[in-house]
Amino acid sequence: MKAGLSVRSGPRPPAQIQMAGMIFSVLLLDRNLRIAEANPAAESLFGRSSKRLTGMVVTDLVDFGTVGIQERLAIEDQQLVARGVIAIVDGERKRFNLTVSPMVSHPGWKVLSLSDGSRDDVSGEGEKESTVGAPAVLAHEIKNPLAAIRGAGQLLARRVDEKDRPLAALISDEVDRIARLVDRMQKLGSNTPDPVAPFNLHEAIRNAMATVRASAPANVTLAEEFDPSLPPVLASQDALEQVMINLLSNACDACSGMESGEIIVKTRFVSGSAMSAIRLGRSVRVPIEVTVIDNGPGVDPQMADRMFEPFVTAKRGGQGLGLALVKKLLADMDGRIGYSRDDKAGLTNFRINLPLAK
Repeated sequence: MKAGLSVRSGPRPPAQIQMAGMIFSVLLLDRNLRIAEANPAAESLFGRSSKRLTGMVVTDLVDFGTVGIQERLAIEDQQLVARGVIAIVDGERKRFNLTVSPMVSHPGWKVLSLSDGSRDDVSGEGEKESTVGAPAVLAHEIKNPLAAIRGAGQLLARRVDEKDRPLAALISDEVDRIARLVDRMQKLGSNTPDPVAPFNLHEAIRNAMATVRASAPANVTLAEEFDPSLPPVLASQDALEQVMINLLSNACDACSGMESGEIIVKTRFVSGSAMSAIRLGRSVRVPIEVTVIDNGPGVDPQMADRMFEPFVTAKRGGQGLGLALVKKLLADMDGRIGYSRDDKAGLTNFRINLPLAK
């Protein structure tokens, strides 16, 4: 057998092809931190071609703030591995996992990798422990006595005086509210995902937009910027519509206090393997991107890193299950979600990535 050949896989791909196939951004830097090469994932991250990126100083593209990353990048033979690094790219706050690998054979040269650190647990075992455990058990324990309380309230309403009936009705109303909350908790705790199938993404989005638009505040407008050439996605249409209703409703709430609130839903195809998810040991390409953008005030920065966890909310009277359920539904169909805030433009972005239908 010839060197470099595999009976089953054919010729060994050269190093440049290997770099192009990586699902995270890879940059080759010289001793002045200028970019010499960039893979397709880096092109997608920075919104520039490899040709345009070549010669640019990486710290002009990525602002690592005051965490010491930029200083350590400047050290010639410094190795570095960092998780959850907050950085600014094109005015947007992002969370990265980062590695810096010096090229021993070529002093001064190094390879920098950047991967999305905001979605590490989208489909991991840690998420299953947090979403399946407490909510599911609590829902089961609450639901049975609720039926008895509601029945007692209805019986009481028929026996009390007219003046006391509003109190009896209040019992039933509050039980119904708790029951709706329990239903959402059970769905959040379920580990039986909805079946997936190919469908038209824009049809599902428009269904959700029509639902939300019917009850949206008068000062809020909803608009679409769709790529009509997108192929079908492989997902659950019902689940995706629920995801979009939750995100659009949140955006409406965020814009409700503004003089002129605007919500835009954008769709696009992210080329290459830049947007991928690692799920159960396999790589899943998720190149279909949906972004819900609003001009509201955004999420409290202190809560931004925990917004997808159950029972975390900044809303008065909120239950903190909406975004946790969104994340769970997307993970069940190999999708992902991430949040970013563009303070310069005053825009909030929730980005969904979904797999293609084969």
